[in-house]
Amino acid sequence: MIRLQKGFIYLICWGFFLFFLGACSPPQQSDIFSENRTGIKSDEILIGSSLALGGHAGYLGTQMLQGAMSYIRDINQKGGIHNRKINLIALDDRYNPTQCLYNTQKLILEKRVFALFCYVGTPTTVRIIPLVNEAGIPLVGMFTGANRLRQPVNRYLINIRASYYQETQAAVDLIIKKKNFDKVAVFYQYDEYGFDGLRGTEIALKKYGLLPVAKGSYVRGTLDVEAGLEKIIQSNAQAVVMIGTYDSCAKFINLAKERNFSPLFHNVSFVGSKELARRLGANGEGVIVTQVVPPPNYNAQPLPGVKEYVSLLNTYYPDSKPSFVGLEGYLNARILAEGLKRAGKDITREKFIRAIESIDQYDLGIQNPLSFGKNDYQGLDNVYYTMIKQGELVLIK
Repeated sequence: MIRLQKGFIYLICWGFFLFFLGACSPPQQSDIFSENRTGIKSDEILIGSSLALGGHAGYLGTQMLQGAMSYIRDINQKGGIHNRKINLIALDDRYNPTQCLYNTQKLILEKRVFALFCYVGTPTTVRIIPLVNEAGIPLVGMFTGANRLRQPVNRYLINIRASYYQETQAAVDLIIKKKNFDKVAVFYQYDEYGFDGLRGTEIALKKYGLLPVAKGSYVRGTLDVEAGLEKIIQSNAQAVVMIGTYDSCAKFINLAKERNFSPLFHNVSFVGSKELARRLGANGEGVIVTQVVPPPNYNAQPLPGVKEYVSLLNTYYPDSKPSFVGLEGYLNARILAEGLKRAGKDITREKFIRAIESIDQYDLGIQNPLSFGKNDYQGLDNVYYTMIKQGELVLIK
């Protein structure tokens, strides 16, 4: 009851905020917020994040946050940015869109943060787009490749990673060109995330004159994969593109193996590949996962950016192991910090966005320079192929 009352109060406050904003707004929205310094104090910058720290996607949010905080804590220890330390307020939404909406309202209205950062998941992040637009608040580094966060172009939505369309295109290219398979099925989470991956796969298959031979789905937050599995088994698919989370995808693959159904399994990066591999055990051998950052475990000659991430993680979270998700969080934090630096001491939200737009061919130490620009708010485009071998994610060409 208390939570519902608080939520109602936030909605009323949000309504008043939008009313006064609309009543006083000049013609150009960029002018409305050009001097907005909300969340900027003499000695700190308030940043807000809503992400899954518990529940069935808790591994993803925890890894993302630890990767980001490793870099942020190091920056703060060195004095911060323009003598201001970054204060990241992280709220757990348990991968629930309604809770994410509530958290975001709280971060904007009550906590009065300067920017939003490191959101996790498509259904959660898509839900808050109207709030982001109305508040004119930048959202940096989302752990999702959803097309709705890229099209139409939105200067408040600052994506760093490659999209799901790019990942599914890479997957289909591998399946058809290198494996010579033409019977491809799709297993997906029945929500914005799964629909986006399904659409991306269909678009990629269409280039080869193909359609999915079967489509199976499950409801977010459940492990009800059996019906979807049965459809796909009946299709005799040679490959299955999977758009889900580590728990549901692991169950799907384990059940498929029990029934002697062993096509080529592919997962997109959001799955949480380290946790997927752990849950699959021996059944994970040969499973392919596309990634949007390089492997965090280059043992022979680690890339400089990967080496720094691993070093900082060991310093600030010694009990945590490096992961693809954590590396992505670290890279997100680097771009957040770079934007704050370039915006200058007299930072505003508008100056911050323009600073992000100015980043071009920025070296993150991962052999993949990052670039933004006006009408280009996705910094990276590379997709990497990895395969589970003996429980480890190995880079393949």
